[in-house]
Amino acid sequence: MTRTKKYIIIGAIVLLLLITKKVSALKLIAEFEGLRLKAYQDTGGIWTIGYGSTKDPYTGVSVKQGDIITKETALSWLKKDIEQRQFAIKKLIKVPVNTNQLAALTSLAYNIGLGAFQLSTLLRLLNKKADKVAIADQFLRWNKVKGVEVKGLTNRRILERELFLT
Repeated sequence: MTRTKKYIIIGAIVLLLLITKKVSALKLIAEFEGLRLKAYQDTGGIWTIGYGSTKDPYTGVSVKQGDIITKETALSWLKKDIEQRQFAIKKLIKVPVNTNQLAALTSLAYNIGLGAFQLSTLLRLLNKKADKVAIADQFLRWNKVKGVEVKGLTNRRILERELFLT
């Protein structure tokens, strides 16, 4: 399957989820990240496995070349990663957000890391209760790796933005 077809399918799935208003961070991240049971280097050169995990969330051990996990382990790691990120995100945000907004924020933080999320203009604007569209537009800034735009990240950010606005 080509990358274009993959993102069209992901977009259709996310739009369907938006229509039904049943979007979870787990489903969203799993669709964006895809599942790979053997360690690989992501576009930034970071060893990654499962649904985009860079370390075992239970032990903190980093993924390394040659690692292999099961589908069950990948799902367990994803659930734990999301739980940890949402706990941190909820401590960082000072305003109420709806389920879709939390899912979009979690997807972003899962992808860029909590450190980058914590320092982001998006979080600052959110906590200042800025205009919802201005906040959502900040998702679109996170589409580069080492200064180069990545089409897949652009597509992901567009969908996260739309989800945040629902």
